[in-house]
Amino acid sequence: MRAEEEPGREPGKEPGKGPGKEPGAGKGRRFQLTRDTARPEGGGRAAPGDAPAPARQWPLLAVMGVTGLGLLIVAFDAFRVGTLLIGLAMAGGAVLRWALPSVGMLAVRSRFTDMITYGGLGGAILLLSLMAQPHPWLKVPFLEDILHFTV
Repeated sequence: MRAEEEPGREPGKEPGKGPGKEPGAGKGRRFQLTRDTARPEGGGRAAPGDAPAPARQWPLLAVMGVTGLGLLIVAFDAFRVGTLLIGLAMAGGAVLRWALPSVGMLAVRSRFTDMITYGGLGGAILLLSLMAQPHPWLKVPFLEDILHFTV
C-alpha cells in the first residue's frame, strides 16, 4: 500500500516530515529528553503548608542536625562518639523514612531505596566506629582477619 492510499495520510507527504516537525520526531521515545521527574513517594511536606519552612522539613533538619553535631564532636577529638552520632543519624533517617508518610526533602528516591541506603550507611558507620582502633568497643574476629589479610 502506498502513502497516498493509506487512510488518514495526505498524498505526497512522508511521515515525520512537514512544518513544525523535526526529523525522527515520530519515531518512538528512544532519544527524547526527560522534561520532568515524579516526586518521590513521601516527598510531600512533613507539616501543613502554612507552617514555617523549618517545621515543614523537620525530618531532614533532624538528621542533618545530629550529623552536624557528630562532625563537630569529631573535630574536637572525640572521634568514636562523633561517628556513633553520625551513624545513629543515618539509622534514624531510615526509621523516619519508614515510619512517616511524608518526610519532605528526606525523601530522595523510593521509600525502599531510601531505607536501604540510610540504614546501610548508618549500620556501616556504626560498625566501623565501634571497631575503630585503639581499644575497639566491638571485636569481630573474621573482620580482623580480613583486615590483616588485606594490609
